Amino acid sequence: VMTLSFLMYPVLRSLALQVHSAVTGSYISGTHSVAFINCLNEQIAKDIARAIMDKKLAACVNILPKTSTLYFWKGEIEESTEILLLVKTRTSKISELSSYVRSIHPFEIPEIISLPIDQGNPFYFKWLEESMARD
Repeated sequence: VMTLSFLMYPVLRSLALQVHSAVTGSYISGTHSVAFINCLNEQIAKDIARAIMDKKLAACVNILPKTSTLYFWKGEIEESTEILLLVKTRTSKISELSSYVRSIHPFEIPEIISLPIDQGNPFYFKWLEESMARD
């Protein structure tokens, strides 16, 4: 009984939070995430952003202008310019987003990282949900 209770806790907690959110209209921290994806140039960034949107893996993708980047590659310090994508999506889609981007990205090891969203505008989160296909 103790083992079963321990194993069921995450599921029961998640369900309780979803019910609380539905009843009160409050946001469940971490439901959505922002993913960061680096791109070599603006055209690649636009192509990847469009592909992400076409697959409904995000509700919105911002394309940030050129940034200077320093990084280690094969033991050497490299310097380049990159374009950064900010991808607003449901946290549950991060794995699928990452796999898809790796399959179409020209970099050998593209940067695809995400951070969960803790708080924000509830109307924006509602729009995010309405803009994306359900899991």
